Amino acid sequence: MNVLIIGLGSIAKKHIDALTAIAPARFKIYALRSGKGNGDVEGITNVFSLEDAGVSFDFAIVSNPTFNHYETLRSLSACRIPLFIEKPLFHNLLNGQALVDELSRNSPLTYVACNLRFHPCILYLKEMLATGTHRVNEVNVYGGSYLPEWRPGADFRKIYSANRSMGGGVHLDLIHELDYVTWLWGMPAEVRSTLRNRSSLAIDVVDYANYLLGYDDFSVNITLNYYRRDARRTCEIVFDDGTVTADLIGQKIMAGNELLFSSSASIHDTYTAQMKYFLSAMENRDLPAMNNIREAFEVLKICLNNE
Repeated sequence: MNVLIIGLGSIAKKHIDALTAIAPARFKIYALRSGKGNGDVEGITNVFSLEDAGVSFDFAIVSNPTFNHYETLRSLSACRIPLFIEKPLFHNLLNGQALVDELSRNSPLTYVACNLRFHPCILYLKEMLATGTHRVNEVNVYGGSYLPEWRPGADFRKIYSANRSMGGGVHLDLIHELDYVTWLWGMPAEVRSTLRNRSSLAIDVVDYANYLLGYDDFSVNITLNYYRRDARRTCEIVFDDGTVTADLIGQKIMAGNELLFSSSASIHDTYTAQMKYFLSAMENRDLPAMNNIREAFEVLKICLNNE
């Protein structure tokens, strides 16, 4: 299969590693580069325009900076190929609905990559909730870590996460939390949000985000930040008969002091699992679509407070 990849940063390499883990000889990877001075990457063929590539692509991976997604996807629309798009879909909502409608018509498959859907703890919760035997009263989701430690050796103020013009901000970086909440419980009936950047990091993007999602019988509170030094990523579900807490970093689920589930899977396994899903969806159109661009755009509206 001929794979076009746009963007060759750290996240792109994770998707390439996933393809390699699945079947190294099955995929020939082409990278769309902005200029010949970008250098070569072993095992990847550079192309400098879609028109002059000289090859038909089976699907494309969009993994360039978020603020480039809109123009990239608009240029790919005419190719009419499956699209694997790194989250978030866009960095704002401007003209987004029209492009979503166009891509939905033109592309046979779209998937916005939110790999936490394939995290063992989230999958466990999905199965638990599907039984319908526990009434949910309240959900508290937390995602906090220290941005300056995300990329050791790099000035954190220069990476995209810390720059509004490049689509940065904790609400966009950690849209995973909004994504998996809507995957587990569907779209909320009402939303309230607070987006701020008042922390000691002194960056020009949202470094604290809070969402209160209202469902018919319960509420979900989501808190995200860039400044917590002791990283924490949890989902606490308060049922009427007890509380269950999923620790996504520690990869365990507790009911009080009782261990319900644990896993030793690597986070890289989630990237491989989601790529396997995408490839399966390409080959089997009867497979239920997951997180296509229409779904992802609705979550993005919540993320950006419909602005």
